[in-house]
Amino acid sequence: MYIYTRKVIVEEMQAIIFDMDGVIIDSEKFWQQAEEEVFSSLGVTVTEEFSAQTKSMTTGEVARFWYEKYPWQSGELQQAEQMVVTRVIELIEQKDCAIEGVKAFIERHRAKGFKIGLATNSPQRIIPVVLNKLDIAHLFDAVSSAEFEQKGKPDPAVYTTTAEKLNVMPAHCFAIEDSHSGMLAAKSAGMTVLAFTNGNSMETPLASYHITDFGSQTIETY
Repeated sequence: MYIYTRKVIVEEMQAIIFDMDGVIIDSEKFWQQAEEEVFSSLGVTVTEEFSAQTKSMTTGEVARFWYEKYPWQSGELQQAEQMVVTRVIELIEQKDCAIEGVKAFIERHRAKGFKIGLATNSPQRIIPVVLNKLDIAHLFDAVSSAEFEQKGKPDPAVYTTTAEKLNVMPAHCFAIEDSHSGMLAAKSAGMTVLAFTNGNSMETPLASYHITDFGSQTIETY
């Protein structure tokens, strides 16, 4: 199955930039588990209602969010943040979390001449853990974490930074995202958004095209 796009668009496109959580790895459940364990240990009442609000935040933003709701006495915000990251890394290393077909999808498109990038809200130290676990680190030409930007997604900064590292204009980049905030970030950066639905039904008004699964789809022209 092909993701058919207008020929003029594909001929101008030079890079594909991937989100990480929910696109390369199925990690949302790990973040939820780590968030609940760490902040509960600090006396925070972690509720589903508030947790839903933290899904698209950076880890630092999540720590500040919970501290404002339930200020704790011991430790600093950065310490709590690193506790969450450490727990997520443990879960990634222990569990099967790869999105099916993603490695082959990347290999197919590298062979077509696309540069490959990564733009994630996750902290930098999680990136090599994920890429090495999936044996795809060698396939990426540039990786960026919003940890080093003033704002995470939906701010476009992490996408702009990745395009600069790839030496490709944003207008010549595809961005593969699974969340509204990520799609908004990529769109605001001037990129063409491909929504990764993983077989789910989603409202994706910001996406130009859709990828239902990586195992059988390739970007082609018509």
